[in-house]
Amino acid sequence: EEAFNVGSTELQLIVSGYVLAFGLTLVPAGRIGDQRSRKLLFLIGLSAFLVTSAICALAPNVTVLLIGRLLQGVAAGIQMPQVLGLVQQLFQGPERGRAFGLFGATIGLATAFGPTLGGLLIAVGGAADGWRWIFWMNVPLVLVAIVFAAKLLPGPPDRPPRRLELDPVGLVLFAVTTVSLMWPFLLTTGSPDDNPARWWTLVLFVLGLTAFIAWERHYAATGRHPLVPLALFSISSYRNGTALATAYFSAMPPTFLLTTLYLQQGLDLEPVFAGMVTIGFALTSAIASWWGGNLVNRLGRPLVVWGILLLLIGFGGLVLVALLTPPAVAPWAMAGAMVIAGFGGGFVISPNQTLTLADVPVKQGGLAGSVGQLGQRVGTAVGTAVALSLFYATIWREADGNGPDLTVYHHAYGYGMLAVALFLAVALAIGIADLGARRRQRHALG
Repeated sequence: EEAFNVGSTELQLIVSGYVLAFGLTLVPAGRIGDQRSRKLLFLIGLSAFLVTSAICALAPNVTVLLIGRLLQGVAAGIQMPQVLGLVQQLFQGPERGRAFGLFGATIGLATAFGPTLGGLLIAVGGAADGWRWIFWMNVPLVLVAIVFAAKLLPGPPDRPPRRLELDPVGLVLFAVTTVSLMWPFLLTTGSPDDNPARWWTLVLFVLGLTAFIAWERHYAATGRHPLVPLALFSISSYRNGTALATAYFSAMPPTFLLTTLYLQQGLDLEPVFAGMVTIGFALTSAIASWWGGNLVNRLGRPLVVWGILLLLIGFGGLVLVALLTPPAVAPWAMAGAMVIAGFGGGFVISPNQTLTLADVPVKQGGLAGSVGQLGQRVGTAVGTAVALSLFYATIWREADGNGPDLTVYHHAYGYGMLAVALFLAVALAIGIADLGARRRQRHALG
């Protein structure tokens, strides 16, 4: 904002544009990787991410920065499905669970130190140009990743088909459906100035989704390969796991956003210190992800259900200490509650990923993983929009002419976190329903 003297609309587009580009690229990139070479697509995605990070770091104006972020979203969308597809390809049985556990642990560690490191870079570089160093930080990390990927990753296991099938009509309908669904939620800031006309795109979403499903069924009936094989959703473990992950991601990112807003605006905590409050969650989540990856093949879905329950307990404690402890103590107490919640979160992500893809054919691993990732992005957009709206609506409703006091922020944080609890309750219900279906299936076979 200080670097280019732009308003909230441009800032929102820079963030939302990345998410939209990422979501649009996931499914076709997963499809191409499954048909051709996941290693090649992964290297292309990494290389593009390196270049676009440099473009963002060097951006002379907001237009170049926005274009760079859009292309960076495309680059990330190219590489992510290949990771999930390669895990499916390279590991089987318990080894796959451990691989997903390590994957989750790595993400947890990155989550732990990424925001804090970003805050430090901004503090060192200044508000005007410190953000550029966040993009520069990507360059050496991606270079190392490219070297290791080129040396260690295997090529395609089978000879690829002569002709690449992408289902162009399905691709267009998929793009229309995805954008029309995510657009109004990504542009929701909770401000009274939000344009209510954006919700009309949901009508286009319903029409697009109907047309997409009809076309994919027709395309498959002709003997060709649709963009998204709808038969994937006939696999109960995949269907339930994807729905659970979508509900889970409707709760998690909003939790961190609400907590950051409460700490910075309600308690006047500096951004770098507010980021440190969540480090405990990320670290314990990384540990639990590794444990969960080793336990999931033995414990199965109950591990995920218990993880969600532990997460609800941790977040319940997070809200209680935020509301009941003195401002000087609250950040420390909230950090402690985050440590407990982190164990629950770690027992959800990696084990659920393993269970979701367990019955999916290896040849469709990248595509199946990309559809699941898209569900997570949609969940994040919806959950963030709901939580932000509740948070800011409470502030504008209760604040007097002198501005909101701590009590108002207590109420705003509480209402926002109530939405988080409801989304987690949905995830818990899906997990319990899946658990019951598995038990009935075992009884029927036995």
